[in-house]
Amino acid sequence: MIKVRIKYFAILREQRGLDEEIVSTRAINPIQLYLEIATKHKFTLAPDRIRAAVNDEFVTQDYALVDGDSIVFLPPMAGG
Repeated sequence: MIKVRIKYFAILREQRGLDEEIVSTRAINPIQLYLEIATKHKFTLAPDRIRAAVNDEFVTQDYALVDGDSIVFLPPMAGG
């Protein structure tokens, strides 16, 4: 198990009801972590619609997570 900090924005923050949290997980990459928390918190966005950043750097979904990482899941943004 590793502990990671997850920060939530936009619709994910609304659906989770938190800005951030620390979780213990067996996930080895961002996609596994997203699937784990999406199931637990009933997120409505499919994983292919999310971008992940780890420690302030965009990463691929198969990036290897390590204890202490800070993860941000970014949903699609509308702008104008």
